[in-house]
Amino acid sequence: MASASHRHRYRMSPRWRPDPETVNASSALPPIHIVGGGLAGCEAAWQSVQAGVPVILHEMRPVRGTDAHQTETLAELVCSNSFRSDDAGYNAVGVLHAEMRRAGSLILDAADAHKVPAGGALAVDRNSFAGAVQQALEAHPLVKIERGEVAECPPPNWDSVIVATGPLTSPTLSKAILELTGEDALAFFDAIAPIVHADSIDESIAWRQSRYDKPGPGGDTKAYINCPMDEAQYNAFIDMLVDGDKTEFREWEKNTPFFEGCLPIEVMAARGRETLRYGPMKPIGLTNPHTGGKAHAVAQLRQDNALGTLFNMVGFQTKLKYAAQAAVFRMIPGLENARFARLGGIHRNTFLNSPKLLDEQLRLRADSRLRFAGQITGVEGYVESAAIGLLAGRMASAERLKETFASPPETTALGALLRHITGGADAETFQPMNINFGLMPPPKSSGKRLKGRDRKHAMAIRALADFDGWLTAT
Repeated sequence: MASASHRHRYRMSPRWRPDPETVNASSALPPIHIVGGGLAGCEAAWQSVQAGVPVILHEMRPVRGTDAHQTETLAELVCSNSFRSDDAGYNAVGVLHAEMRRAGSLILDAADAHKVPAGGALAVDRNSFAGAVQQALEAHPLVKIERGEVAECPPPNWDSVIVATGPLTSPTLSKAILELTGEDALAFFDAIAPIVHADSIDESIAWRQSRYDKPGPGGDTKAYINCPMDEAQYNAFIDMLVDGDKTEFREWEKNTPFFEGCLPIEVMAARGRETLRYGPMKPIGLTNPHTGGKAHAVAQLRQDNALGTLFNMVGFQTKLKYAAQAAVFRMIPGLENARFARLGGIHRNTFLNSPKLLDEQLRLRADSRLRFAGQITGVEGYVESAAIGLLAGRMASAERLKETFASPPETTALGALLRHITGGADAETFQPMNINFGLMPPPKSSGKRLKGRDRKHAMAIRALADFDGWLTAT
């Protein structure tokens, strides 16, 4: 808990003022059960009670601990204390901050109240931040906090459930979700390939072609962007890849084995100089139209979102440190000036294949009682997790009140995240994602094409204007 000097009195949304008469009326509603007291679960609870719908928030700590948490406080920050950039004019995560503030976010309110100096970023005193979130929920008359593990699929009498258990979902609950969905994408090292902004790829060097010109489901024979390497370029790339600085697994990750199908690219390269040429960088079935010849090796990028603004580097999951990744991957012809929407990684995680398993209201298709929120839905980062909690709380409370929930437009940061995890991303290559401008439709321009900071600024202004319009309409 936060000390008295750090406690923060939360302003209440105009939609909710806890007078006794309203509390009594709202308490007659069946509660929403929220499993998980992290950022997403706490935000979902707050949004629900702001609408006048009671919640029971289930948190297994301290009855059952995790390998990463150090306290029993709700909303504990287990890694960094930073919520990243707070620049709402030019940065997508800053836009997300601004939208969440406008939507009455508990998490952003507590972060603002307990921030510490961090330049242009929003960073917090992690202990007082978590204590303030817990205090606000404990003090609310429509919130009941129950400590103990929800180890199985929630019982049938829980008719509205938000599962917000994060990347460290307990093994028994993970098993229950697996049995319910029939999926096998839980609790393993997720293999994150770097994602590149399409407009930063040099297509005077790269070209679009599917291997052997084979058409995909949509009939497209040019589904991939291909970056060619000659033998000297390939050898230099392999040398730098194998020698690059790598991150170490955390202690609690070390016993989770790799899948052979998602080995780090540097591990594959270390097995032999030609390994990648017979794996993800094989050149067969591809002809370079710029030269009319065959490359020694080819790095392929595949479209990663419905808008076609993002492409992932196929088979390039890696444990290289971020600086090393940027340097190594910009050695690839056509990617010299690549801008990365996300760099690669491999770490233990628990997440759903959300584009396949969840509907547009974050409900599990196999059991519509269950909504999912936070990192388990395939968003990456504190703010993104809380953002999906915000939406899940609003969706569940609207459903309880028999109201219609209209999703925010995809031109907003919240709407873009929601669309990405519920259908905008390719289910075949789905991996956790931070908010970035590549998830939003490009800005319309009547004149010259906007680039760089001008493009980002136009998208930020549009996002906040459209978000204000959505809030007014809802």
